[in-house]
Amino acid sequence: MSPITVTHYLVVGIILFVCGIVCLVVKRNIIAMLIGVELILNGANINLVAFSSPQLFASGTAPLLLDGQVFALFVMILAAAEAAVALAIALQFYSRFGTVDVDQGGQLNG
Repeated sequence: MSPITVTHYLVVGIILFVCGIVCLVVKRNIIAMLIGVELILNGANINLVAFSSPQLFASGTAPLLLDGQVFALFVMILAAAEAAVALAIALQFYSRFGTVDVDQGGQLNG
Protein backbone atom coordinates (compact mmCIF):
# COMPACT_ATOMS: atom_id res chain seq x y z
CA MET A 1 0.00 0.00 0.00
CA SER A 2 1.18 3.50 -0.75
CA PRO A 3 1.30 6.10 2.05
CA ILE A 4 -1.32 8.81 2.37
CA THR A 5 -0.01 12.03 0.85
CA VAL A 6 -1.14 15.63 0.78
CA THR A 7 -2.94 14.96 -2.48
CA HIS A 8 -5.27 12.52 -0.75
CA TYR A 9 -6.23 15.15 1.82
CA LEU A 10 -6.79 17.74 -0.90
CA VAL A 11 -9.07 15.37 -2.82
CA VAL A 12 -11.13 14.66 0.31
CA GLY A 13 -11.36 18.40 1.00
CA ILE A 14 -12.49 19.10 -2.57
CA ILE A 15 -15.11 16.33 -2.39
CA LEU A 16 -16.50 17.76 0.86
CA PHE A 17 -16.51 21.27 -0.60
CA VAL A 18 -18.37 20.18 -3.75
CA CYS A 19 -20.88 18.12 -1.72
CA GLY A 20 -21.54 21.19 0.42
CA ILE A 21 -22.09 23.41 -2.64
CA VAL A 22 -24.49 20.85 -4.13
CA CYS A 23 -26.37 20.52 -0.84
CA LEU A 24 -26.61 24.29 -0.50
CA VAL A 25 -27.95 24.77 -4.03
CA VAL A 26 -30.32 21.79 -4.25
CA LYS A 27 -32.00 21.73 -0.83
CA ARG A 28 -34.91 23.94 0.17
CA ASN A 29 -34.80 23.10 3.87
CA ILE A 30 -33.02 25.57 6.18
CA ILE A 31 -31.42 22.79 8.21
CA ALA A 32 -30.15 21.01 5.07
CA MET A 33 -28.71 24.28 3.80
CA LEU A 34 -26.96 24.76 7.14
CA ILE A 35 -25.45 21.28 6.79
CA GLY A 36 -24.22 22.29 3.31
CA VAL A 37 -22.50 25.36 4.73
CA GLU A 38 -20.84 23.21 7.40
CA LEU A 39 -19.59 20.79 4.72
CA ILE A 40 -18.09 23.69 2.80
CA LEU A 41 -16.31 24.97 5.90
CA ASN A 42 -15.02 21.49 6.80
CA GLY A 43 -13.70 20.98 3.27
CA ALA A 44 -11.90 24.32 3.52
CA ASN A 45 -10.44 23.29 6.90
CA ILE A 46 -9.04 20.06 5.50
CA ASN A 47 -7.43 21.97 2.63
CA LEU A 48 -5.97 24.59 4.99
CA VAL A 49 -4.35 21.91 7.13
CA ALA A 50 -3.11 20.03 4.05
CA PHE A 51 -1.52 23.18 2.60
CA SER A 52 0.49 23.66 5.79
CA SER A 53 2.04 20.20 5.43
CA PRO A 54 5.84 20.04 5.54
CA GLN A 55 5.76 17.77 2.46
CA LEU A 56 4.91 20.77 0.27
CA PHE A 57 8.16 22.60 1.06
CA ALA A 58 11.48 21.83 -0.58
CA SER A 59 13.40 21.83 2.69
CA GLY A 60 10.95 19.38 4.27
CA THR A 61 9.83 21.82 6.96
CA ALA A 62 7.38 24.66 6.66
CA PRO A 63 8.47 28.11 7.88
CA LEU A 64 5.56 28.12 10.37
CA LEU A 65 4.09 24.65 10.81
CA LEU A 66 0.90 25.84 12.48
CA ASP A 67 -0.42 28.34 9.92
CA GLY A 68 -3.06 26.05 8.46
CA GLN A 69 -4.07 24.71 11.86
CA VAL A 70 -4.53 28.21 13.29
CA PHE A 71 -6.66 29.27 10.31
CA ALA A 72 -8.69 26.07 10.65
CA LEU A 73 -9.26 26.84 14.33
CA PHE A 74 -10.59 30.29 13.44
CA VAL A 75 -12.88 28.75 10.83
CA MET A 76 -14.20 26.28 13.44
CA ILE A 77 -14.94 29.14 15.84
CA LEU A 78 -16.70 31.01 13.05
CA ALA A 79 -18.69 27.88 12.13
CA ALA A 80 -19.83 27.40 15.73
CA ALA A 81 -21.05 30.99 15.94
CA GLU A 82 -22.71 30.72 12.53
CA ALA A 83 -24.46 27.49 13.49
CA ALA A 84 -25.83 29.01 16.70
CA VAL A 85 -27.21 32.06 14.89
CA ALA A 86 -28.58 30.01 11.98
CA LEU A 87 -30.34 27.57 14.30
CA ALA A 88 -31.90 30.46 16.21
CA ILE A 89 -33.15 31.92 12.93
CA ALA A 90 -34.47 28.50 11.84
CA LEU A 91 -36.36 28.06 15.12
CA GLN A 92 -37.89 31.53 14.83
CA PHE A 93 -38.78 30.83 11.20
CA TYR A 94 -40.43 27.54 12.18
CA SER A 95 -42.39 29.08 15.03
CA ARG A 96 -43.71 31.80 12.72
CA PHE A 97 -44.50 29.79 9.57
CA GLY A 98 -44.73 26.19 10.82
CA THR A 99 -42.22 25.02 8.21
CA VAL A 100 -38.51 25.32 7.46
CA ASP A 101 -39.02 25.63 3.69
CA VAL A 102 -37.06 28.65 2.48
CA ASP A 103 -39.65 29.41 -0.22
CA GLN A 104 -41.86 30.76 2.56
CA GLY A 105 -39.20 33.36 3.39
CA GLY A 106 -40.55 35.73 0.75
CA GLN A 107 -43.21 36.76 3.25
CA LEU A 108 -40.65 38.16 5.70
CA ASN A 109 -40.55 41.94 5.97
CA GLY A 110 -38.21 44.36 7.68
